[in-house]
Amino acid sequence: MNPKESEKEVVIKADNVVKKFGGRTVLNGISLEIYKGETFVIMGGSGCGKSTFLRHIIGSLKPDSGKIYLLGKDLSTLNDDEMDHLRRKIGMSFQSSALFDSMTVGENVALGLKEHTKLDKSVRDIVVKMKLELVGLRGFEDLMPSQLSGGMKKRVGLARAIAMDPEIVFYDEPTAGLDPIVAGVIDKLILDLSKKLNITSVVVTHDMKSVFSIADRVAMLYEGRVLEVGTPDEIRHSKNEMVQQFINGSPDGPIKFFQQKDDYLETLVA
Repeated sequence: MNPKESEKEVVIKADNVVKKFGGRTVLNGISLEIYKGETFVIMGGSGCGKSTFLRHIIGSLKPDSGKIYLLGKDLSTLNDDEMDHLRRKIGMSFQSSALFDSMTVGENVALGLKEHTKLDKSVRDIVVKMKLELVGLRGFEDLMPSQLSGGMKKRVGLARAIAMDPEIVFYDEPTAGLDPIVAGVIDKLILDLSKKLNITSVVVTHDMKSVFSIADRVAMLYEGRVLEVGTPDEIRHSKNEMVQQFINGSPDGPIKFFQQKDDYLETLVA
């Protein structure tokens, strides 16, 4: 380990995490560390285990073997109340935004504050305005999600994720389904929020432009394993043929996306 890395505070640690569904091994011995204050990107093809690993980090899934440590806590030792308390220190931005259609923008952003704090509504309203201003949507409190564009919904999701001043924010495919300009806006927001709020950001994506725009470090997963971890520059110049094939989007290389099996076309990495 780099001496400088050994001095950094580890806020997330995976130690040989294994998860199987039926006869299929989805996570196959994942070990990595994520440091306080960095933007850490987890990339890889569909079905490589990215989202499954994310669900383990936030405690919604438990590994069959191995350990997950979040903010110094071994998740396997926590009861439900302790897990709920720990989750209040993290925020989550979902791929689909996951806004409640029956609630206004302001009500969506305030949801965690209403459920988990004793703040008066007047104070919650102030917090909502502040968080929406951070994502460029102040004044949109009374609109309904159906009145928003896809990019605006993503930004409301970001505002909700940071509403309770979390130490860590997780982003699941934050630019999926967005045009390049709006995706760039979301990438900039992730960077700005990380710096302004001094939070650790963990981003799951297969959007290569986002990877190289926002990451301090990158981990590439393949078939449930960590293929390589490094800075964007190290990943860009990796000598690993699989890494190069993936970041360049080449159909030719060691990663075989399809094979014929019986009468079915089976995806190997999906």
